[in-house]
Amino acid sequence: MKIVIAGVGEVGSHLARMLGEEMHDITVIDDDPKNIENISGFSDIVTITGDATTFEALAKAEVSKANLFIAVGPVESKNIIAATLAKQLGAKKSIARIDNDEYLRPNNTEIFINMGIDYLFYPEMVAAEEVITLLGNTGTSEYVNFSGGKLSLVVFKLSSSSPLVDHTLAEMTDTDGGMSYRTVAISRKGKTIIPTGSEYFKEDDTIYIITDKKSMDELLELSGRDNVKVRNMMILGGSKIGQRVALALQNQVNVKLVDYNEEKAHKLAEMLDNTLVIAEDGRNTEVMIEEDLGGMDAFVAVTGRSETNILAAMLAKKMGVKKVIVEIENLNYISLAENMGVDTVINKKLTTASSIFRFTMNTDVQAIKCLNGCDAEVLEFIAKPDSPITKGPLRDTHFPEGATIGGVVRGDKVFIAKGDTEIKAYDRVVVFSLPDAISKIGRFFI
Repeated sequence: MKIVIAGVGEVGSHLARMLGEEMHDITVIDDDPKNIENISGFSDIVTITGDATTFEALAKAEVSKANLFIAVGPVESKNIIAATLAKQLGAKKSIARIDNDEYLRPNNTEIFINMGIDYLFYPEMVAAEEVITLLGNTGTSEYVNFSGGKLSLVVFKLSSSSPLVDHTLAEMTDTDGGMSYRTVAISRKGKTIIPTGSEYFKEDDTIYIITDKKSMDELLELSGRDNVKVRNMMILGGSKIGQRVALALQNQVNVKLVDYNEEKAHKLAEMLDNTLVIAEDGRNTEVMIEEDLGGMDAFVAVTGRSETNILAAMLAKKMGVKKVIVEIENLNYISLAENMGVDTVINKKLTTASSIFRFTMNTDVQAIKCLNGCDAEVLEFIAKPDSPITKGPLRDTHFPEGATIGGVVRGDKVFIAKGDTEIKAYDRVVVFSLPDAISKIGRFFI
């Protein structure tokens, strides 16, 4: 697939590298020579220094031959113009990053479709929605809904009190009864394992489970963790993510928002009627103690600076805050933060990858989630009539090694996948996959 990416800052460069590894034909455009220099060292990526809103740069990138055009620069208006021009010049699909949720309202989205833009995405809004979901499921480190919430991926780190520890997957799976959840992966010391029945659970394992919505209490008990009712929370950073989280939750819980910029803090105080906005530096331990950080049920660090967020999160954990969520944009810091006890990491690059990656698949992917804690993705497919996946029990389909089917939604019915499960046409199927297997999965559903 020929893919043109306009804008190779942090998000664009991550996309270029990730999609380049999938053997796509990647061309990038950026008007900042430093950004071009940073990406030029990667083999097989064609670089163009220029303005993606000009016909000259788009012609050099041969957008007329592009299967996918992605505008992810820092300026929303330029992304919209570039994506519109690319589609008019012949790109098959054109998508743009925005930072205004007004554009995502149904009537307004139709206007952009008529302009030729197939999809708009707002990473900060998606990241804020992830935070809000996690604050309602504090016992998990990740929580993703599929098929309208009929199936979910939940992620737990096993504590020493978990009854799973030192038992095998087979011992802890009720295959005779109606299964309501399935462990699809285990992350251990930086390695992701697709487990067999003989795999042992160990303390500090991060486990990935596909479940129906009825089983959360049971899963929390198995993980050795509790859901914390969030009544008091503190947000560090008045970023777009911090603003959206405060705005969504300020009428339900007591919210304090801390930002070091006094002018920005005043503006936030005017916008957030029921949030206590504090103009202080969150790196100052004495200030955080005075503002009762230790009395918070949840702490969310979203300053946009990974180092600041990690240091503040360490303080929050030390002071006994039960749920700590941190925005980390440097992918190399994610495992570091998790090893320090941070409960949940959010990352806009992975959020963006989740929004875009499905457009690069060779079949219709309903949803995809690129995971923070392991090198893997979870995808939702719809099985087409006569597709290979519908030809018999799952144990006989020769599904790729490195991928596993977690669950199936058929109308109002939900099935956790087993060897004798048979997929029917139009079933929604949730698949957990390591990177090497992703390119092999699509053909099973077409």
